[in-house]
Amino acid sequence: MADSAPPPPPPRKVLVPIANGTEPMEAVITIDVLRRAGADVTVASAEKTNNLRVHATWGVILVADSLISDSAPTAFDLVSLPGGMPGASTLRDCGVLESLVRKQAAEGRVYAAICAAPAVALGSWGLLKGLKATCYPSFMEKLPADATAVESRVQLDGQVVTSRGPGTAMEYAVALVERLYGKEKADEVAGPMVMRSNHGDDYTVTELNPVQWTFNDTPQILVPIANGTEEMEAIMIIDTLRRAKANVVVASVEDKVEIVASRKVKIVADVLLEEAAKLSFDLIVLPGGLPGAQAFAKSEKLVDLLKKQMESNRPYGAICASPAIVLEPHGLLKAW
Repeated sequence: MADSAPPPPPPRKVLVPIANGTEPMEAVITIDVLRRAGADVTVASAEKTNNLRVHATWGVILVADSLISDSAPTAFDLVSLPGGMPGASTLRDCGVLESLVRKQAAEGRVYAAICAAPAVALGSWGLLKGLKATCYPSFMEKLPADATAVESRVQLDGQVVTSRGPGTAMEYAVALVERLYGKEKADEVAGPMVMRSNHGDDYTVTELNPVQWTFNDTPQILVPIANGTEEMEAIMIIDTLRRAKANVVVASVEDKVEIVASRKVKIVADVLLEEAAKLSFDLIVLPGGLPGAQAFAKSEKLVDLLKKQMESNRPYGAICASPAIVLEPHGLLKAW
Protein backbone atom coordinates (compact mmCIF):
# COMPACT_ATOMS: atom_id res chain seq x y z
CA MET A 1 0.00 0.00 0.00
CA ALA A 2 1.42 3.37 -1.06
CA ASP A 3 2.32 5.83 1.63
CA SER A 4 -0.26 8.54 2.08
CA ALA A 5 0.72 12.07 1.15
CA PRO A 6 2.19 14.10 3.99
CA PRO A 7 -0.26 16.55 5.57
CA PRO A 8 0.00 20.13 4.31
CA PRO A 9 2.03 22.48 6.49
CA PRO A 10 0.01 24.61 8.90
CA PRO A 11 -0.92 28.08 7.60
CA ARG A 12 1.43 30.93 8.39
CA LYS A 13 0.30 32.90 11.43
CA VAL A 14 0.00 36.67 10.91
CA LEU A 15 -0.89 39.47 13.31
CA VAL A 16 -2.39 42.75 12.07
CA PRO A 17 -3.01 45.14 14.99
CA ILE A 18 -5.52 47.97 14.54
CA ALA A 19 -6.54 50.98 16.62
CA ASN A 20 -8.71 54.07 16.47
CA GLY A 21 -7.20 56.16 13.69
CA THR A 22 -5.75 53.24 11.73
CA GLU A 23 -5.77 53.80 7.95
CA PRO A 24 -8.46 51.32 6.84
CA MET A 25 -7.12 50.65 3.34
CA GLU A 26 -3.71 49.69 4.69
CA ALA A 27 -5.21 47.37 7.29
CA VAL A 28 -7.92 45.75 5.17
CA ILE A 29 -5.86 45.26 2.01
CA THR A 30 -3.11 43.54 4.03
CA ILE A 31 -5.61 41.28 5.80
CA ASP A 32 -7.49 40.43 2.60
CA VAL A 33 -4.43 39.63 0.49
CA LEU A 34 -2.76 37.51 3.17
CA ARG A 35 -5.96 35.53 3.73
CA ARG A 36 -6.16 34.96 -0.02
CA ALA A 37 -2.74 33.32 0.28
CA GLY A 38 -4.04 31.01 3.02
CA ALA A 39 -2.49 32.78 6.01
CA ASP A 40 -4.15 32.59 9.42
CA VAL A 41 -4.54 36.31 10.06
CA THR A 42 -5.50 37.63 13.49
CA VAL A 43 -6.86 41.17 13.53
CA ALA A 44 -6.23 42.46 17.05
CA SER A 45 -7.40 45.67 18.71
CA ALA A 46 -4.63 47.59 20.43
CA GLU A 47 -7.07 49.94 22.16
CA LYS A 48 -6.65 50.36 25.91
CA THR A 49 -10.44 50.25 26.31
CA ASN A 50 -10.39 46.56 25.32
CA ASN A 51 -12.97 47.32 22.66
CA LEU A 52 -13.03 45.12 19.57
CA ARG A 53 -14.82 47.83 17.58
CA VAL A 54 -12.26 50.24 16.13
CA HIS A 55 -12.98 53.63 14.56
CA ALA A 56 -10.45 53.83 11.73
CA THR A 57 -9.80 57.01 9.75
CA TRP A 58 -12.34 58.33 7.22
CA GLY A 59 -15.26 57.17 9.35
CA VAL A 60 -14.70 53.46 8.71
CA ILE A 61 -15.60 51.14 11.60
CA LEU A 62 -13.87 47.75 11.76
CA VAL A 63 -14.33 44.95 14.29
CA ALA A 64 -11.21 43.10 15.43
CA ASP A 65 -11.07 39.33 15.95
CA SER A 66 -9.51 39.66 19.39
CA LEU A 67 -7.65 41.94 21.78
CA ILE A 68 -3.90 42.38 21.40
CA SER A 69 -3.41 40.89 24.88
CA ASP A 70 -4.87 37.61 23.60
CA SER A 71 -2.03 37.41 21.06
CA ALA A 72 0.84 37.86 23.51
CA PRO A 73 1.61 34.11 23.91
CA THR A 74 1.49 33.40 20.15
CA ALA A 75 4.53 33.06 17.89
CA PHE A 76 3.69 34.76 14.59
CA ASP A 77 5.40 34.28 11.24
CA LEU A 78 4.63 37.92 10.46
CA VAL A 79 3.47 41.02 12.32
CA SER A 80 2.29 43.83 10.01
CA LEU A 81 1.50 47.33 11.30
CA PRO A 82 -0.86 49.55 9.29
CA GLY A 83 -0.39 53.31 9.30
CA GLY A 84 -2.78 56.19 9.82
CA MET A 85 -2.78 58.72 12.62
CA PRO A 86 -3.34 58.59 15.51
CA GLY A 87 -3.52 54.82 14.98
CA ALA A 88 0.24 54.42 14.48
CA SER A 89 0.90 56.32 17.73
CA THR A 90 -1.47 54.01 19.60
CA LEU A 91 0.37 50.99 18.19
CA ARG A 92 3.70 52.53 19.26
CA ASP A 93 2.43 53.06 22.81
CA CYS A 94 1.01 49.55 23.15
CA GLY A 95 3.41 47.67 25.42
CA VAL A 96 2.08 44.23 24.47
CA LEU A 97 2.58 44.97 20.77
CA GLU A 98 6.05 46.40 21.30
CA SER A 99 7.08 43.25 23.17
CA LEU A 100 5.64 41.06 20.41
CA VAL A 101 7.50 42.89 17.66
CA ARG A 102 10.76 43.01 19.61
CA LYS A 103 10.50 39.25 20.12
CA GLN A 104 9.74 38.90 16.42
CA ALA A 105 12.95 40.74 15.55
CA ALA A 106 15.08 38.89 18.11
CA GLU A 107 13.95 35.50 16.81
CA GLY A 108 14.49 36.41 13.14
CA ARG A 109 10.84 36.40 12.08
CA VAL A 110 9.31 38.86 9.66
CA TYR A 111 7.88 42.19 10.80
CA ALA A 112 6.53 44.97 8.61
CA ALA A 113 4.92 48.41 8.63
CA ILE A 114 3.40 50.85 6.16
CA CYS A 115 2.73 54.59 5.94
CA ALA A 116 3.42 56.36 9.26
CA ALA A 117 4.06 53.13 11.19
CA PRO A 118 7.71 52.51 10.10
CA ALA A 119 8.80 55.87 11.54
CA VAL A 120 6.30 56.21 14.39
CA ALA A 121 6.42 52.64 15.72
CA LEU A 122 9.33 50.59 14.36
CA GLY A 123 11.74 53.53 14.40
CA SER A 124 10.76 54.50 17.93
CA TRP A 125 11.38 50.94 19.09
CA GLY A 126 14.85 50.90 17.53
CA LEU A 127 13.90 48.12 15.12
CA LEU A 128 15.13 49.83 11.92
CA LYS A 129 18.76 50.23 13.01
CA GLY A 130 21.14 49.64 10.09
CA LEU A 131 18.27 48.90 7.70
CA LYS A 132 16.87 50.52 4.60
CA ALA A 133 13.30 51.66 5.18
CA THR A 134 10.59 53.74 3.60
CA CYS A 135 7.39 55.32 4.90
CA TYR A 136 4.76 57.96 4.13
CA PRO A 137 6.46 60.96 2.41
CA SER A 138 5.71 63.48 5.18
CA PHE A 139 7.17 61.08 7.78
CA MET A 140 10.47 60.38 5.97
CA GLU A 141 12.34 62.92 8.11
CA LYS A 142 11.05 61.15 11.21
CA LEU A 143 12.78 57.87 10.34
CA PRO A 144 15.62 57.33 12.84
CA ALA A 145 19.11 58.49 11.94
CA ASP A 146 20.43 54.93 12.27
CA ALA A 147 18.19 53.77 9.39
CA THR A 148 18.72 54.50 5.69
CA ALA A 149 15.70 56.30 4.29
CA VAL A 150 14.76 55.26 0.75
CA GLU A 151 11.83 56.27 -1.46
CA SER A 152 10.91 52.76 -2.66
CA ARG A 153 7.21 51.94 -2.95
CA VAL A 154 8.01 48.77 -0.99
CA GLN A 155 11.37 48.14 0.71
CA LEU A 156 12.63 44.76 1.87
CA ASP A 157 15.73 44.52 4.07
CA GLY A 158 16.39 41.29 5.94
CA GLN A 159 13.26 40.27 7.82
CA VAL A 160 11.78 43.81 7.63
CA VAL A 161 9.32 45.10 5.00
CA THR A 162 8.22 48.74 4.83
CA SER A 163 6.02 50.69 2.43
CA ARG A 164 4.71 54.19 1.72
CA GLY A 165 0.94 54.46 2.05
CA PRO A 166 -2.55 53.54 0.85
CA GLY A 167 -1.55 53.63 -2.83
CA THR A 168 1.21 51.06 -2.26
CA ALA A 169 -0.78 48.79 0.05
CA MET A 170 -1.54 46.09 -2.54
CA GLU A 171 2.11 45.84 -3.61
CA TYR A 172 3.11 45.77 0.05
CA ALA A 173 0.66 42.97 0.84
CA VAL A 174 1.79 40.90 -2.14
CA ALA A 175 5.41 41.41 -1.06
CA LEU A 176 4.45 40.01 2.35
CA VAL A 177 2.89 36.98 0.65
CA GLU A 178 6.10 36.45 -1.30
CA ARG A 179 8.19 36.79 1.85
CA LEU A 180 6.08 34.13 3.62
CA TYR A 181 5.27 31.75 0.77
CA GLY A 182 7.52 32.49 -2.21
CA LYS A 183 7.08 34.15 -5.61
CA GLU A 184 4.86 31.44 -7.10
CA LYS A 185 2.23 31.94 -4.42
CA ALA A 186 2.54 35.73 -4.68
CA ASP A 187 1.91 35.57 -8.43
CA GLU A 188 -1.01 33.21 -7.87
CA VAL A 189 -2.60 35.67 -5.44
CA ALA A 190 -1.83 38.81 -7.46
CA GLY A 191 -3.25 37.54 -10.76
CA PRO A 192 -6.98 37.49 -9.90
CA MET A 193 -6.72 40.92 -8.25
CA VAL A 194 -6.03 42.52 -11.68
CA MET A 195 -3.20 44.66 -10.34
CA ARG A 196 -1.36 47.09 -12.58
CA SER A 197 1.49 45.31 -14.28
CA ASN A 198 3.77 48.35 -14.51
CA HIS A 199 3.32 51.22 -12.10
CA GLY A 200 5.37 53.61 -14.21
CA ASP A 201 2.99 53.33 -17.15
CA ASP A 202 0.23 55.83 -17.82
CA TYR A 203 -3.30 54.46 -17.50
CA THR A 204 -6.28 56.23 -19.03
CA VAL A 205 -9.99 55.90 -18.51
CA THR A 206 -12.27 56.11 -21.55
CA GLU A 207 -15.72 57.44 -20.72
CA LEU A 208 -18.49 56.32 -23.06
CA ASN A 209 -21.83 58.16 -23.13
CA PRO A 210 -20.30 60.98 -21.05
CA VAL A 211 -22.42 62.73 -18.42
CA GLN A 212 -21.87 65.82 -16.29
CA TRP A 213 -20.12 64.83 -13.05
CA THR A 214 -20.05 68.18 -11.27
CA PHE A 215 -22.11 69.06 -8.19
CA ASN A 216 -23.04 72.38 -6.62
CA ASP A 217 -22.98 71.02 -3.09
CA THR A 218 -21.27 68.12 -1.29
CA PRO A 219 -21.96 64.95 -3.32
CA GLN A 220 -24.20 62.43 -1.56
CA ILE A 221 -22.94 58.91 -2.30
CA LEU A 222 -24.35 55.51 -1.37
CA VAL A 223 -22.06 52.49 -0.94
CA PRO A 224 -24.05 49.35 -0.04
CA ILE A 225 -22.35 46.42 1.67
CA ALA A 226 -23.46 42.88 2.48
CA ASN A 227 -22.14 39.63 3.92
CA GLY A 228 -19.63 38.47 1.32
CA THR A 229 -18.82 41.94 -0.06
CA GLU A 230 -15.20 42.24 -1.21
CA GLU A 231 -13.72 44.24 1.63
CA MET A 232 -10.85 45.80 -0.28
CA GLU A 233 -13.18 47.18 -2.93
CA ALA A 234 -15.66 48.54 -0.38
CA ILE A 235 -13.02 50.17 1.82
CA MET A 236 -11.06 51.69 -1.07
CA ILE A 237 -14.24 53.24 -2.49
CA ILE A 238 -15.40 54.61 0.88
CA ASP A 239 -11.97 55.84 1.97
CA THR A 240 -11.10 57.55 -1.33
CA LEU A 241 -14.47 59.27 -1.79
CA ARG A 242 -14.42 60.56 1.79
CA ARG A 243 -10.92 61.94 1.16
CA ALA A 244 -12.56 63.91 -1.68
CA LYS A 245 -14.97 65.41 0.91
CA ALA A 246 -18.02 63.50 -0.37
CA ASN A 247 -20.73 62.50 2.09
CA VAL A 248 -20.56 58.72 1.81
CA VAL A 249 -23.35 56.67 3.35
CA VAL A 250 -22.39 53.03 3.92
CA ALA A 251 -25.60 50.98 4.04
CA SER A 252 -26.01 47.32 4.97
CA VAL A 253 -28.46 45.30 2.87
CA GLU A 254 -28.53 42.74 5.70
CA ASP A 255 -30.77 42.92 8.78
CA LYS A 256 -27.97 44.39 10.93
CA VAL A 257 -25.28 46.99 10.37
CA GLU A 258 -22.29 44.70 11.02
CA ILE A 259 -21.39 42.53 8.04
CA VAL A 260 -18.75 39.85 7.50
CA ALA A 261 -17.02 40.47 4.18
CA SER A 262 -15.63 37.89 1.76
CA ARG A 263 -12.25 37.49 3.54
CA LYS A 264 -13.91 37.60 7.00
CA VAL A 265 -13.15 41.25 7.72
CA LYS A 266 -15.95 42.64 9.88
CA ILE A 267 -17.22 46.08 8.82
CA VAL A 268 -19.90 48.20 10.48
CA ALA A 269 -22.18 50.17 8.14
CA ASP A 270 -23.55 53.60 8.97
CA VAL A 271 -27.18 52.58 8.51
CA LEU A 272 -29.42 49.82 7.18
CA LEU A 273 -30.40 50.15 3.53
CA GLU A 274 -34.04 50.74 4.44
CA GLU A 275 -32.94 53.99 6.13
CA ALA A 276 -30.66 55.01 3.27
CA ALA A 277 -33.47 54.35 0.76
CA LYS A 278 -35.32 57.38 2.12
CA LEU A 279 -32.55 59.65 0.79
CA SER A 280 -31.54 60.82 -2.68
CA PHE A 281 -28.00 60.17 -3.93
CA ASP A 282 -25.82 61.81 -6.56
CA LEU A 283 -23.93 58.56 -7.02
CA ILE A 284 -24.40 54.90 -6.05
CA VAL A 285 -21.33 52.64 -6.13
CA LEU A 286 -21.45 48.86 -5.68
CA PRO A 287 -18.40 46.90 -4.52
CA GLY A 288 -18.06 43.34 -5.76
CA GLY A 289 -17.40 40.06 -4.02
CA LEU A 290 -19.49 36.92 -3.70
CA PRO A 291 -22.00 36.31 -2.25
CA GLY A 292 -22.22 40.05 -1.59
CA ALA A 293 -23.12 40.93 -5.18
CA GLN A 294 -25.83 38.26 -5.14
CA ALA A 295 -27.30 39.86 -2.02
CA PHE A 296 -27.38 43.19 -3.86
CA ALA A 297 -29.17 41.61 -6.83
CA LYS A 298 -31.82 40.16 -4.53
CA SER A 299 -32.42 43.44 -2.68
CA GLU A 300 -35.57 45.01 -4.10
CA LYS A 301 -34.83 48.30 -2.31
CA LEU A 302 -31.34 48.54 -3.80
CA VAL A 303 -32.44 47.58 -7.30
CA ASP A 304 -35.24 50.15 -7.09
CA LEU A 305 -32.75 52.83 -6.02
CA LEU A 306 -30.50 51.94 -8.96
CA LYS A 307 -33.38 52.07 -11.43
CA LYS A 308 -34.43 55.48 -10.11
CA GLN A 309 -30.82 56.60 -10.45
CA MET A 310 -30.80 55.54 -14.11
CA GLU A 311 -34.20 57.12 -14.83
CA SER A 312 -33.10 60.45 -13.33
CA ASN A 313 -29.85 60.42 -15.33
CA ARG A 314 -27.69 60.29 -12.20
CA PRO A 315 -24.49 58.22 -12.20
CA TYR A 316 -24.06 54.78 -10.66
CA GLY A 317 -21.16 52.34 -10.80
CA ALA A 318 -20.04 48.85 -9.94
CA ILE A 319 -16.82 46.84 -9.75
CA CYS A 320 -15.76 43.20 -9.94
CA ALA A 321 -18.75 40.83 -9.95
CA SER A 322 -21.41 43.50 -9.48
CA PRO A 323 -21.72 44.78 -13.08
CA ALA A 324 -22.57 41.24 -14.27
CA ILE A 325 -24.46 40.01 -11.19
CA VAL A 326 -26.42 43.17 -10.33
CA LEU A 327 -26.51 45.71 -13.14
CA GLU A 328 -26.88 43.54 -16.25
CA PRO A 329 -29.77 41.29 -15.10
CA HIS A 330 -31.81 44.34 -14.10
CA GLY A 331 -31.31 46.20 -17.38
CA LEU A 332 -28.96 48.75 -15.85
CA LEU A 333 -26.25 48.43 -18.50
CA LYS A 334 -28.42 49.42 -21.47
CA ALA A 335 -27.03 52.18 -23.66
CA TRP A 336 -28.78 55.47 -23.12
